[in-house]
Amino acid sequence: MKNRFGLTQPLRSLAAALSVMLAGTSLAVANDKVVLLTSWYAQAEQGGFYQALAERLYEKEGLDVTIRMGGPQVNGMQLLVSKQADFIVNYDLQILKSVEQGLPVVAVAAPFQGDPQGLMTHADIQGLDALKNKQVLVSTSGQQTWWPWLKGKYQLQDNQARPYTFNLQPFLAGPDTTQQAYASSELFQAIKAGQQPNFFLFADAGYPPYGSTLATRQDIIDEHPQRVAGFVRASLEGWKRYLENPAAGNALIKRDNPNMTDELLAWGLSTLKQHQLLTRGDAATQGIGTMSDARWQATRDFMVEAGLLGAAAPWQQAYTTRFVGDLKVLPDAPQAASR
Repeated sequence: MKNRFGLTQPLRSLAAALSVMLAGTSLAVANDKVVLLTSWYAQAEQGGFYQALAERLYEKEGLDVTIRMGGPQVNGMQLLVSKQADFIVNYDLQILKSVEQGLPVVAVAAPFQGDPQGLMTHADIQGLDALKNKQVLVSTSGQQTWWPWLKGKYQLQDNQARPYTFNLQPFLAGPDTTQQAYASSELFQAIKAGQQPNFFLFADAGYPPYGSTLATRQDIIDEHPQRVAGFVRASLEGWKRYLENPAAGNALIKRDNPNMTDELLAWGLSTLKQHQLLTRGDAATQGIGTMSDARWQATRDFMVEAGLLGAAAPWQQAYTTRFVGDLKVLPDAPQAASR
């Protein structure tokens, strides 16, 4: 018996079966959902990820990416390990320490070739070697990261350290006070307050860690290596495009963080360029996001020497270069940043 389209019952059954198969195929090729947790509120330091989202670079890799903001009360490592995030923006020292503690976390790319952390001083200080008899405002996390390095390199004393509570008033009021800072944040605030401070990037003085390192879990690498490869590829291309023209990424940053201004975003991007945080060192020839065994070992050696990591920690498990080794997302020729 035929229906009004001229199909017999067996053909109608076949058509129905094909329809179900096609529906199943549509579901099967749906983009993989991925959650990226950043290390702070949306700002220029996460611009490449937002740029990749805005320009649909993740989508082209078959990924449905959601970016969630970090912040002072957000424990990114805990959320990664508990499978509430697939990738996090983190720090080399915490990744190495987590691996020592048996957590299955792995760094897969290092967008920043140098840590953006530095020291802000008053105008009379001309270098990090001139800090004796100066107070240094150090946060709780800084006590377990850069302070042991700074103290050891420049023969400083623990009694020079004072708590930093992310309030600029002690620095503004104290001529003999220096403090930890990001050029894109505290330095900007101090200048807006009428100061003319100096800023010294720790990476320029040999502080070994990368900055804003991208980490995931070992099970994701084992079970979904193509997903990891696609995410890394799109993210690093996003960073390259953000340095070239950040408008699309900035629009999403301001959507997530309404307190972010165009002026601060422009300043943040200028500091990324001025200090060549994404393009310095190996990145100039190996591409944005590259990592090396030698660099990770240098960070491991510093941590062991400072008593931050045990000598037997399996530090080689903390990272893999398989996803960045052949990418070579090469940056454009360096350009002077304007402010």
